[in-house]
Amino acid sequence: MEKKYKIYIAGHRGLVGSAIVRKLQNEGYRNLVLKTRTELDLLDQKSVTDFFAQEKPDYVFLAAAKVGGIMANKDFPAEFIYENLMVQANVLEQSRKNGVKKLLFLGSSCIYPRLAPQPIKEKYLLSGPLEPTNQAYAIAKIAGVITCQSYNKEFGTNFISAMPTSLYGQNDNFDLEHSHVLPSLIRKFYEAKKHNQNEITLWGSGKAKREFLHVDEFADAAIFLMKHYNDSEIINVGTNEDISIKALAELVKKITGFKGKILWDKTKPDGSPRKLLDVSKIHALGWHHKKTLEEGIRETFDWFQKSQKEIKVKN
Repeated sequence: MEKKYKIYIAGHRGLVGSAIVRKLQNEGYRNLVLKTRTELDLLDQKSVTDFFAQEKPDYVFLAAAKVGGIMANKDFPAEFIYENLMVQANVLEQSRKNGVKKLLFLGSSCIYPRLAPQPIKEKYLLSGPLEPTNQAYAIAKIAGVITCQSYNKEFGTNFISAMPTSLYGQNDNFDLEHSHVLPSLIRKFYEAKKHNQNEITLWGSGKAKREFLHVDEFADAAIFLMKHYNDSEIINVGTNEDISIKALAELVKKITGFKGKILWDKTKPDGSPRKLLDVSKIHALGWHHKKTLEEGIRETFDWFQKSQKEIKVKN
C-alpha cells in the first residue's frame, strides 16, 4: 500500500474510522478520501455508485456501520440489520465494479456463537446459535464476511475481513443508554462522581467476561493487515486477555476516582458469558498489541474529560 495510492476510509468520523485516519496520517499517507454522512449517504445506492465512479479509490477501509451496546441492539434490531446490510452491499459492490485493489471489511467478535469454545478460533464461525441480544447486528456482519469471500471467489477481488474484539478509545459513543459497556462505565462513573452520588447501579451480575482492545491499536492492526494479509478467511484481532465486567467496573471506578458503592441489577442481561478471541493467527503474522487495559482506559478517560470541558465551553 504505497503512499501514492488513493485510500477511502468509510466511516472516518467514527471510533474505528477516525483511528485509522490518524494512523495513516502519522505514517505519511496523504491521499485520503474522507466523506461525511451529509456528503455521502452510504445507504443510497446511486450516491455510492456516483462516488466510486468519480473518486476511483485504490484501497478501502470499510469501517462505516451502525453499532451499539446491548440496549441499542435490543431496541433497534431492524435498523441494525437494514443499515449494516445496505452499507456493506453498496460499498462492496462498487469496490468490485471500480477495481479497488484491496478492501478491509470490519467485522465484530459478536459474529461468533454465544457459547463458542474459548478462546474463539476463526473456524468457529457459523458453528452454533448467536447471542440473542445482538443477533440482527451479528447476522448483518456475517453477511458482510460471506459477501467478501464470495466476491473473492467469483470475481478475484482482494477483500479481507478482520474481526476485532471489543474496541474503545477516542471518539467512542459515551451515551448512557446505547453505548458499549466500557464507554458506558466511564460515563456513568464520571457522572456519579460529578454529582457526588454515594452509589451506582450497573446492569447484570458482573460475571460475564470481555476482552478489550484500544482502537488505536486496532488501527495499527488494520493497516498491518492491509500490507501483509491476503486471505479470504476471517482473522481475529485482540489481546488474548479478558476481564470480568465486575473487575472492569472496579478498574474504571479507580481511574475515575469515584468513591461510592457499586450495585448490580441482576434483572438486566449479561449478554454472552464470555468472548475471548484466539489471536494466534495474527500473532503468527507478526502483529501484537502493546497497551495494557489500564493504560488504554486512562488515556480514554483523559480524552473524555477534555471533550466534556470543550462541550461546556461551547455551551
